[in-house]
Amino acid sequence: MSPTHTGVTPGPAELSPCGQKDHPDCGIRDVLDRVGDKWSVLVIVELAGGPRRFRELQRAIDGISQRMLTLTVRRLERDGLVLRTVYPTVPAQVDYRLTETGASLTHLVKALAEWSLAHRSVIAEARSEYDHKHPDHDMR
Repeated sequence: MSPTHTGVTPGPAELSPCGQKDHPDCGIRDVLDRVGDKWSVLVIVELAGGPRRFRELQRAIDGISQRMLTLTVRRLERDGLVLRTVYPTVPAQVDYRLTETGASLTHLVKALAEWSLAHRSVIAEARSEYDHKHPDHDMR
């Protein structure tokens, strides 16, 4: 073991990884790909405050393109996390809201956001230290 290597200590929860002989692929990866996607998380955060129209979501989520927002809400709708409602007006009005399943994610997303805020300076410092030690890497 190198002098800079740190031992791995178990966290508070023991998790069985998917794909092992006694724990086959359980679909966790598929679900986490969706709810862990940065745009999905931001859409869920916005919709936690109540229904939003498409343009309201787009204005609230800095940096998201119209195409990416369209794809994100469609995927969340397909997964049963977001409900899209079209109102019979001229022009048609559409709003998006969390389903019961989507709303059940909000406390987890909030906890992740709070953890991110609490640890962002430590992570930024670790990244800076890593970048200094490994000037040739191309990770960002």
